[in-house]
Amino acid sequence: MSILLFVLGVLFVAIGIAASIALHEVGHLVPAKLFKVRVTQYMIGFGPTLFSRRRGDTEYGLKAIPLGGYVSMVGMFPPARVDDGDGTGTAVRPSSTGMFQQLTTDARQAAAEQLRPGDEDRVFYKLPIYKRIIIMLGGPVMNLIIGVIMFAILIMGFGSPQATTTVSEVYECVVPASQQASTGQTACTDEDPAAPAFDAGLQPGDRVVSYDGQDVTDWTQLSAWIRDTAGDETAISYLRDGETVSTTITPLLTERPVPDIDGRPKLNADGTQVLEAVGFIGVGSQQELAPGPPSDVLPAVGDNIVAVTGVVINLPQRVVEVGQAAFSDAPRDPEGPISVVGVGRIAGEVSAMDEIPVESRLATLVGLVGGVNIALFVFNLIPLLPLDGGHIAGALWEGVRRTVARLFKRPDPGPFDMAKLLPLTYVVAVLLMGMGALLIYADIVKPVNLFG
Repeated sequence: MSILLFVLGVLFVAIGIAASIALHEVGHLVPAKLFKVRVTQYMIGFGPTLFSRRRGDTEYGLKAIPLGGYVSMVGMFPPARVDDGDGTGTAVRPSSTGMFQQLTTDARQAAAEQLRPGDEDRVFYKLPIYKRIIIMLGGPVMNLIIGVIMFAILIMGFGSPQATTTVSEVYECVVPASQQASTGQTACTDEDPAAPAFDAGLQPGDRVVSYDGQDVTDWTQLSAWIRDTAGDETAISYLRDGETVSTTITPLLTERPVPDIDGRPKLNADGTQVLEAVGFIGVGSQQELAPGPPSDVLPAVGDNIVAVTGVVINLPQRVVEVGQAAFSDAPRDPEGPISVVGVGRIAGEVSAMDEIPVESRLATLVGLVGGVNIALFVFNLIPLLPLDGGHIAGALWEGVRRTVARLFKRPDPGPFDMAKLLPLTYVVAVLLMGMGALLIYADIVKPVNLFG
């Protein structure tokens, strides 16, 4: 049964990602057709074509390697333009035998061979700049919309995890957070003091109802009271099997992470947790899904975008860390980049966890698909070819050049020749493929462990 659930979890996320890729390309396809650009191909995947069908000008198909997709439009590269001395730019660019120049020439020739009579006003490079930006933004925006929908289903339908006043675990001892960070110690030793909750007899499943004579209504409130009563013998009451049990407990003064307004640990500039000496009793809270209002959706998406952007900004360093972990005993960073293989593995492991309610497992899978779409949105906006952000940056640069020329009454410089950036594009593409291969390898030999 566990194997079947694992496979179902992987299939759920795989289908979700495949649909997201297909809709990403629809985000390019629809505005391109609305703006009368001739679209020759809409393909999901790369490599040999497994199936295709032509409708009108466009061939729709599925390829053998399902790791992306593309929409092919005529006129992505303008013809070569060289100033012939009178500002008209009609002279023919001389041939070159340089490797990079030859790559550019070959790409321009391949683009020219796609043209046919009647395409003069249906080429991509002749569109107004804002229309080109809309076409290239269409894919990432589609991923953003999917992400928002997935987070809306997650937050408003399933709900987000909320700490309750029910105890989920009781620690036998207290290990200072700084000691855990420096030594990695998690197990108790004879030198570690017993946890106050363990000494007081609390057990998993107990629901705390009062602390220091005050009714407990939520876990955040209880945590704040515990942190403020270090060293003080304090009355505590909890429900066990329907009966109220009253006793006393003395929180131990120890270093603990400082939570932010969302309950997550605050971080220093170097990424380490901010610590302070506060009261601690050594219990964990049982999490329950609680549906939230629509107003919680966009802030959650925004937080996810910020988190993914942080990973992307430090991507070279993060990838190096993944490589070091893959080829050494160093642990993987659970907040670092992972491949689709890693996402699928997490989906399968979550689905196979019988101890987690089915509703929580489904919520996690929906969250994974939503998170992948937010990652696709952010990643595709990187201003480098062959990513969508590279085409957007090229269009914006063309707009800047033409505006400057107009202000200074200079001749129109014409369309920005994206073909000139093809050598850099190939370098970026090779790096992206290498990064993808490394992440897949790491997710096989040293997968991210999110469940302890």
